[in-house]
Amino acid sequence: MTLSLDLLMGFALFALVTSITPGPNNTMLLASGVNFGFHRTIPHMLGITCGFFVLVVAVGFGLGAVFKTYPLLYTVLRYVGAAYLLYLAWKIAHSGPVSESEKGDSKPISYLGAAAFQWVNPKAWIMAIGAISTYTPMQGYFTNVIVVAAVFAVINLPSVGVWAGCGTLLRNVLKDHRWLRLFNWGMALLLVASLYPLMLESFS
Repeated sequence: MTLSLDLLMGFALFALVTSITPGPNNTMLLASGVNFGFHRTIPHMLGITCGFFVLVVAVGFGLGAVFKTYPLLYTVLRYVGAAYLLYLAWKIAHSGPVSESEKGDSKPISYLGAAAFQWVNPKAWIMAIGAISTYTPMQGYFTNVIVVAAVFAVINLPSVGVWAGCGTLLRNVLKDHRWLRLFNWGMALLLVASLYPLMLESFS
């Protein structure tokens, strides 16, 4: 038995809201759209969607249970993710002007880099666990996991594309080096701010 239409519609709404709202992925895509344009950001977008698909399937097929049994592994993964986010924030803050990014050493995040990042992205884990625990019926479970992951991917790709597109539209506005520098620092600070829930939980 696969998901009922009502459950599928509810899940589709969940997938849309969680995919299109601000988070580390979308913040980086907005910055990449500004600095590199939409076309050069496509591998980043595809990496997010494919990496997240694999993550949802892995959580559905038992990785979530492993972390429940060995919570220290999850804690380590979260802090590795936090460290990587700080590194990405530093890279965004020091991105060059648009013209320099197009012909210099600065490069957008690769497909594999974006896919791997999903495994240390706190929001991605929350989304994956929420999708499996809330919207995946036990009857026909393995089929339902694949359906949930596939529907999430179909909704996720255009959702993240909106952020890359918005960044691309801002390129002309931010050709002034001073404004671009302020924008990049703002995006870097937003990435760092996304770690606030993790830090709050750690010190509570």
